[in-house]
Amino acid sequence: MSNEPKEAVDYASLYRRAFEKFGASALWSSKPVPDPTPADALAITHSLRVEGDREARRLAEQIEQACRATL
Repeated sequence: MSNEPKEAVDYASLYRRAFEKFGASALWSSKPVPDPTPADALAITHSLRVEGDREARRLAEQIEQACRATL
């Protein structure tokens, strides 16, 4: 068992992954920005939860956690 923390994924890469995987299905009403801020990332989580499937909802949770980690 390792005492090293798991490598955290930053909110910007999760944001980009959300648009790659769910852009047409869950984020159809949003347009990606090239350099997202935590606010940009949080803005898409509602659409991921409402319009997306279980995987999209999990990604929304990860985005929220990554944004909280930046505070």
